Amino acid sequence: MTDTARARKLADRIRVVVAETLQRRIKDPRLGYVTITDTRVTGDLREATVFYTVFGDDEERAASAAALESAKGVLRSEVGRQTGVRFTPTLTFVPDALPENARTIDDLLAKARAADAQVRQAASGATYAGDADPYRKPEDAEDAEDATGDAADA
Repeated sequence: MTDTARARKLADRIRVVVAETLQRRIKDPRLGYVTITDTRVTGDLREATVFYTVFGDDEERAASAAALESAKGVLRSEVGRQTGVRFTPTLTFVPDALPENARTIDDLLAKARAADAQVRQAASGATYAGDADPYRKPEDAEDAEDATGDAADA
């Protein structure tokens, strides 16, 4: 049985070590503005998935992905040296989809705001389809008796 708390602690430590190492030791010119967003470690502590984002266009993302792949050995050895675990987990770098998802959500919210504005504009000069007060009110007592009397005669 694995200890999930230990896996979480190791994942947090790996995230910090990788981010610091990228900032201080890796001098690859292909490496752009990389942000390490999250790290997940398997239950057996053998594999670590490092999620990252890159500020820039698709070309800069591809260059940064290549730079991370080439620096994987240096990063793994630094993780092993600073964490002190028996088996240093293998690192897998995965681009984080969070910015694209956030952009999609922002676009959907903008569409919803535009649709709400159209509905608000259409409703501003609109009138009710029926009477101003659509609810029935109790009739006067005399009118009610006349209505029942007429129904009894028929």
